[in-house]
Amino acid sequence: MRKRVVITGLGCISPLGHNMATTWVNLVAGQSGVSLIEHYDTTDYKTKFAAQVKGFDAGAVFGSREARRMDRFTHFAVYAAQQAVEDSELKIDDSNRDRIGVMMGTGIGGMGTLFEQMKILMERGPSRVSPFLVPMMLPDSAPGMVAIMLGVRGPNMAIVTACATGTNAIGEATETIRRGMADIILAGGSEASIVPVAMAGLGVMGALSERNDDPQGASRPFDKTRDGFVMGEGGAVLVLEDLEHAQQRGAKILAEVSGYGTTDDAYHISAPAENGAGAGRCISLALQNASLDLGDIHYINAHGTSTLLNDRSETAAIKTVFGEQAYAVPISSTKSMTGHLLGAAGALEAAICVKVLEHNLMPPTINYHTPDPECDLDYVPNTARPKQVNHIMSNSFGFGGHNATIVISRYTG
Repeated sequence: MRKRVVITGLGCISPLGHNMATTWVNLVAGQSGVSLIEHYDTTDYKTKFAAQVKGFDAGAVFGSREARRMDRFTHFAVYAAQQAVEDSELKIDDSNRDRIGVMMGTGIGGMGTLFEQMKILMERGPSRVSPFLVPMMLPDSAPGMVAIMLGVRGPNMAIVTACATGTNAIGEATETIRRGMADIILAGGSEASIVPVAMAGLGVMGALSERNDDPQGASRPFDKTRDGFVMGEGGAVLVLEDLEHAQQRGAKILAEVSGYGTTDDAYHISAPAENGAGAGRCISLALQNASLDLGDIHYINAHGTSTLLNDRSETAAIKTVFGEQAYAVPISSTKSMTGHLLGAAGALEAAICVKVLEHNLMPPTINYHTPDPECDLDYVPNTARPKQVNHIMSNSFGFGGHNATIVISRYTG
């Protein structure tokens, strides 16, 4: 019999708050976390705004010496992981540390560190480059530092699948627990790429919104006037646990990861397959893995980036799988408020789905004003909506054609 995997803790730091409770309150209020960028001169940049984490002092949290040896994306990962462990009331000691793993990802890794050290190399020469450059920029520094800080010695790896990363990390962690290789895995993602070179690169691709006169209205998933995504940053971690283990230690069970699917488009490095074909196969696999019927899905947290192609293809994929039932399933994109956290997006959105189950309240898609004939589903426009919810689907799709979908369900014993 397949092991059941449950969620027993949540942690996050996002543009809407430094913890899950604050983030949730701002989400259901329809609050945007987007503002003008202030930490570098944006004069020559096409996009001058982002969804930033504000007021976070890593030195105060970790100590100045330790903080200087971690990139900002690792700060977010460790901070969210510490919150998640506290939320789960998990006590880590020699009796269990070998059976606790970490599977966390990032889309880009230590981009800020690399950018700063490249400037030092060009201006001051190779001998002045930091000896911490390589470990600080590596994607696996995040799960590695989480393990060091918490003292856990189980399976540990960085999942890197662009914007599907956070969802893939949760899915792969779930499968690892199902195989019996760990009792508990801290799964999630983190990102800190509001960095000049990243913003410039995405800008010249035409991927970012250029609505500089209205930053808070810039992320408008599924709206006909959308013009690109809004870069976000932050981190989120979920404590995933074997059900029997959670029951034995008396853990509070928040939800269950009931399904997981992952595919690749094999089509284009940055554009989705036509009609969302790869995404559709992914959604179908997740439903099959969860042993659920179409009518069992009560809410979908969409990838919903606010780009022309993604929103259109995701809508097509949902309609292909659900048929006429697609029109009866409420869908929202919380990226309309958080921006796009890239490798952390799926993790934050999974945590949001757990809160949806807790409160039976679906966050809105804000900034939705002009319907797009090619995006004609129910996107929960502008105002949160109450609904009894038992099974939720969360989609994440990334550059390289990566697709990942999880199903999070109410735990019923």
